[in-house]
Amino acid sequence: MSAAMSAAVSEARRAFYRAIDPLGLAPLWEVLHALVPARPASAAEPALWRWQDVRPEVLRAGELIGAAEAVRRVLIMENPGLRGQSSATGTLYAGLQLILPGEVAPSHRHSQTALRFVLEGRGAYTAVNGERHTMEPGDFVITPSWTWHDHGNPGHEPVIWLDGLDIPLLRMLDAGFAENRPDAGGPATGPTTGPASEPERPEGDALARYGSNLRPYPEERAALAAPLFVYPYGRSRAAVLQLARSGPPHPVHGYKMQYINPTTGGAAMRTMATFLQLLPRGFTGHWYRSTDASVHSVVEGHGWIEIGESPRLRRFEWGPRDHFVVPSWQPYRIGSAAESVLFSFSDRPVHEALGIWREALT
Repeated sequence: MSAAMSAAVSEARRAFYRAIDPLGLAPLWEVLHALVPARPASAAEPALWRWQDVRPEVLRAGELIGAAEAVRRVLIMENPGLRGQSSATGTLYAGLQLILPGEVAPSHRHSQTALRFVLEGRGAYTAVNGERHTMEPGDFVITPSWTWHDHGNPGHEPVIWLDGLDIPLLRMLDAGFAENRPDAGGPATGPTTGPASEPERPEGDALARYGSNLRPYPEERAALAAPLFVYPYGRSRAAVLQLARSGPPHPVHGYKMQYINPTTGGAAMRTMATFLQLLPRGFTGHWYRSTDASVHSVVEGHGWIEIGESPRLRRFEWGPRDHFVVPSWQPYRIGSAAESVLFSFSDRPVHEALGIWREALT
């Protein structure tokens, strides 16, 4: 085709595109490769938040933001590739929440599923559907979708935890709803020093009923979305240490266990999978990738992770209470300088439910 003919064809196409635009039409062939790529191309980037850098700012937020101003006093960990979107990955939200002594965050509920992983401090509690749990560092707590929940700190020290939610996913689905509980201290306008909601069940009830690979018969709490909402760190750590005594580590993950819903055997939450992972001292994992994106919180130890491919390979050194993100389908390998324990969550259950989850050694 001559240059003149090519220019004429191009102009005819542009005229065609201008003509169909007012009709709300667009040519697929111009965007097909972006819509159906050869492999996932997440806008999220590998990222690391160092505890030594972010902790002072979390505490500073407690000085600057009044108790009545914030619905929840949280600093969002925004992915550098997704700034302004309140997202750690394309489907996951992560933030650092602070509750000061004497404060109560009133009860509310929302369609988004939430998790808490306690990083620092003792004496605060979270309550889910009328049952409180006094939190310790390393505890993993679930707030299932549309369950009433509140937090309080009758203790004497600030408490900080990691919040993980499926906010970006529900935003894509246009399915975000929230409701305040006026009978639990008034509208959820932020942390207050007012009364907490009254417990409806004794603390430890869910753990006693569902935490020993048993459940009551006949089922007494069928209406509860997730019957076991707290996984104490002492029990979880003991389980992964016992696994480490049973044989050699997995070549990619070391010793890794998944938190499960004891009534189904599946993921503890429908949209997010959660894991506790032990890496032996000197462990170096194989290169690996998977379609689920993940957020990691270091509980104990020191190590490193390499994410991506040359020339955009990133290497992060991590230590206790640091956080990092592995985006979808980016290859990574992880290693430990000392015996280490990491907590992580990902959007894997959604991938599995849709039949699109993939993994590969690289």
